[in-house]
Amino acid sequence: MSDDRLESLRASIDNIDAAVVHMLAERFKITKAVGEHKAAVGLPPADEQREREQVARLRSLAERAGLDPAFTEKFLRFVVAEVIQHHRRIAEADPSGAPAESS
Repeated sequence: MSDDRLESLRASIDNIDAAVVHMLAERFKITKAVGEHKAAVGLPPADEQREREQVARLRSLAERAGLDPAFTEKFLRFVVAEVIQHHRRIAEADPSGAPAESS
């Protein structure tokens, strides 16, 4: 038995999920550039002040959008933890921040 309404709703969810993945990929491209810059100029991988500001900003956005701010904060902290790990790997790979030479 086919449920057209359910299929339509699921198709919308699939489209949104694809958009979220693409947006995260774009975000990580930019945060990679941030990590490379931080390594090049000797900044630490993490910026606690920036993280606090981002949490407050996104909690506020979530409230206005009708999304649970606690969920939004957990999601952001998860993403930021991954970004910091990437920044640490970038800094450890080449503390000067110079791009690695390809062979």
